[in-house]
Formats: sequence, C-alpha cells, structure tokens
Amino acid sequence: MIQAAEKPANPKVSGIASVLSPDNFDKLKSIMYDKTFEKGAVLFWEGDPADKLFFVRSGLVRLTKTTEGGRSFTFHLFRDGDLFGQIDPFKDSTHIFTAEAMERTHAGVIQRKDLEVLLWQHGDFAIEFVQWMGMMNRMTQMKFRDFLTFGKQGALCSLLIRLANTYGEPEEGGLRIGLRLNHAEMADMIGATRECVSRIFGQLKRDGAIDVKNGHIVIKNMNYLRNTCRCEFCPNDICRL
Repeated sequence: MIQAAEKPANPKVSGIASVLSPDNFDKLKSIMYDKTFEKGAVLFWEGDPADKLFFVRSGLVRLTKTTEGGRSFTFHLFRDGDLFGQIDPFKDSTHIFTAEAMERTHAGVIQRKDLEVLLWQHGDFAIEFVQWMGMMNRMTQMKFRDFLTFGKQGALCSLLIRLANTYGEPEEGGLRIGLRLNHAEMADMIGATRECVSRIFGQLKRDGAIDVKNGHIVIKNMNYLRNTCRCEFCPNDICRL
C-alpha cells in the first residue's frame, strides 16, 4: 500500500496556486465546500457524473483506471494544493477514472455550475483556469509518452524522475524520495508487471543509478535516468506524479 509521504521542507509543486493569481485563487476557494474522506474512501467512480472538481487541502488521492481484465492502473497521485476532476464541454459527461483517498483527506469540493458562473463573471480568472487545464492536459500527454515510447525501463526511469520532482529531498550522495512505493505499486503506474519492475529496479541498482535506504528510494545518478527515458526537461509542474 502506498504510504503517506513525508512533507518536504521545500515543496516542489504548488498545484493550482502556481497558475492562479492570489486574487483568483481566493475566488476559487470562495465557491468550495469542505468535505473529509477517510482512508480508502472513493471520491468518485468511473461512470459517475463529472459535475465536480476537488481541491486537496491535505491528504493524498490516487486516480486509477480499470481495464476489462479487472486490473487497476494508477494514473495520477494528487496531494496538498492540487485541483483535479474532469471538465469538458459535454454537460452529461461521466468520469473516466476512479479517485480514492490513500490517507485521510480534506478536500474543497467545487460544483460545476458554481465554477461556470465564476468563469462567466471574471475573464481574467477564465484565462488562468484555461492555463491550468492546459497544464493538466500536458501532464497526461507526457505520461502517455512514458507508457508508449521508450519501453518499460524508460517508463520506470521517467516515474523515478517524477517522484524525485514531487517528493525528492537532497541528502548526501543523492536525492531521497519521501513517498514509499513497493514494486507492485510502481508497476501499476507504468502498465507493467511487478516482476518486470523488480528486474529493471535491480539493474538500475547495479548500474549505480539508484539505491534503497530504510525503505526509501535514493536517486544517485539522475543523468542516467534522464538519458534512458530521453528526458525533455519539462517544468516540474508537468514532470510530476
């Protein structure tokens, strides 16, 4: 099971607040209502009406997709400061993912109808909100690139870079990742088997690219990972979980 990450001293990603101005961020918060989800609670299922957005005040939420064979793939992890949900031009659209709380999560819930009023009333807010939608779309595109372009080793190396950008903290000899993931969980994030991840992980350790200390992954050679996945050096708000 994914374990709660240690809170970095200097967070790498500031979520929606990195896109909205302070004034527009306050406008967005003004239409939220608070809701708490206990660990394991589902915020929405695949097929539920896509009529809300969720702002993570504290906690961790996993976005998953289930295949016809019943396997669940982890597509995103959302943490403090992140806004997520499905917004598209179709009024009766439904969610294509399932969102599950991985720890006790406090969220601000935004009704679609309230958001639409805000977008109509404030043009500057609408422009910044479209920028956020573009950022989320780019994140999804780059993850599909990871899945399809450079094999499972490239996908795993890209995942490790994303983990470092989101949860990494410098330490002697490398970059320590605060979020603990086992091989099965990493496999669910790149569309591989646990055995495949274990094999590639072992090779990365032998090559001196990574290490494991007290259950935490330590990145020792970032250039090795970047060369393997043909890193495009995207900004950290794109290259993240």
